[in-house]
Amino acid sequence: MNLTTAEENYLKAIYHLSEEGKKSVSTNDVAAEMNTKPASVSDMLRKLGEKEVIQYRKYYGVHITEEGKRRALQTIRKHRLWEVFLVEKLNFAWDEVHEVAEELEHIQSPLLIQRLDAFLNFPKFDPHGDPIPDEYGDVRSRPRIPLNEMEVDQSGQIVAVKDSSAAFLRYLDKVGAYIGARIKVLDKVEFDGSLEILVDQKKTLFMSKDVGSNILVLQS
Repeated sequence: MNLTTAEENYLKAIYHLSEEGKKSVSTNDVAAEMNTKPASVSDMLRKLGEKEVIQYRKYYGVHITEEGKRRALQTIRKHRLWEVFLVEKLNFAWDEVHEVAEELEHIQSPLLIQRLDAFLNFPKFDPHGDPIPDEYGDVRSRPRIPLNEMEVDQSGQIVAVKDSSAAFLRYLDKVGAYIGARIKVLDKVEFDGSLEILVDQKKTLFMSKDVGSNILVLQS
């Protein structure tokens, strides 16, 4: 059973929404994720239901099936491998790769992806710190918390970002907060939750609570 590019994109969005802990995903949730109108979503959900990658009943929400999860993880795997390739081999910046990978993820060649994975030496995480599913759909996760939830004097390492928009990634580049950086919370402002952070034991940064909530840290 083949899925169109649009169907793969919708399925991936439904998978991500399901992973956020929602028991069922509403039409409005999908519309917001895909930046489209609910009326347009309903027709696509019907098509995906016919292909048995989701279960959809009007007014009762959407449930992704096991086959749907498998297909979504395949697409996510391809996307994240291509992001690694673009950054490591073609010298793209991490804020430049998402849109290109969105196109490349729809190439239907399992052999190509197997060889790409081997060529990259089987990476476990993409440039934004997100885990890359293996060829069986297994995802290696690691414990991480938003930076703004850390307490004063706690330390850790930046391992991922929640917001992978180009604007946010360029901001992190500008202030010198990067994947792999060692950080320590020096102060938290009670009034607004803003943070004073020491990066790599040498650079002090001040950031808002909102920025901190989008930086994920592995505590040490």
